[in-house]
Amino acid sequence: MGRQAQDSWGCAMRRTILERFPAGDPRGSWAAEEFAAARRGEGLAAEVVMNLDQDVFLVVVPQQPADAGR
Repeated sequence: MGRQAQDSWGCAMRRTILERFPAGDPRGSWAAEEFAAARRGEGLAAEVVMNLDQDVFLVVVPQQPADAGR
């Protein structure tokens, strides 16, 4: 079973994945960081995390209550 992210209190956090970027890209995480910065400019709390199992950078946002059933 996959690992869940935890907040600073150790509680599991649910996140929505906005986009995936291959970790083997010559630019590394830059494309993911640029995408996340653009989303932050739109008011989303986007951040970049690495999925080591799939070797990808993920741009994620905290899951909102309206998203909870997805």
